[in-house]
Amino acid sequence: MSLLELSSIAAHYGPSQALFDINLSVAEGEVVALMGRNGMGKTTTIKVICRMLTESSGAIRFAGKDMARVPSHRAARAGIGLVPEGRRCFPNLDVRENLIAAARPGEWTMDRVTDLFPRLAERADQMAVSLSGGEQQMLAIGRALMTNPSLLILDEATEGLAPVVRHEIWAAIARLKADTGLAIIVVDKSIRELRGVADRAVIIERGRSVWSGGFSDLHHDITERYLGV
Repeated sequence: MSLLELSSIAAHYGPSQALFDINLSVAEGEVVALMGRNGMGKTTTIKVICRMLTESSGAIRFAGKDMARVPSHRAARAGIGLVPEGRRCFPNLDVRENLIAAARPGEWTMDRVTDLFPRLAERADQMAVSLSGGEQQMLAIGRALMTNPSLLILDEATEGLAPVVRHEIWAAIARLKADTGLAIIVVDKSIRELRGVADRAVIIERGRSVWSGGFSDLHHDITERYLGV
């Protein structure tokens, strides 16, 4: 059963059309990689899912509900958790306060988040602005989990991080897949790492979803055509 379904989505920034025909579905408990070159519409698609940008045509449903007129704060309450590109932690709050600020009732508590990312427990009283980039990314993921979502969206969660920290983030995503029923959308450039966690891939090219399938079918000619530099 589809948790999220986007059908023939088009969207604009003012007079400029950014999305032309996006079709995307995510089943409960499924991990989907959203792929494409820079500037092809991945983040814009995420904005539509999170209701930060309204589609000009098409349909979006989440957990069986039409999301067309739902504002972003209600989308979050419905169970859509976002880890945005650039992390965007609250800089003048400490780690504990960042997590508490987003908390909603459910299985994800501060203890469970710090079990996933022990470094956050060590930095609990430290201001977010003073954390390393990797620690801020862990905090951003933990903050999204504290909303107790049924869909977690990770937009470039490993971009710009040191290899050792990237490994920690990927290990956490793999653990989320193995230990929870959480559906996840992952945007990332590392095909090798995505193969280890994602069930399917959807590729976007110039505002259109142009390919969808399992990673076993994601052959070299497809990656060269749509993902190569």
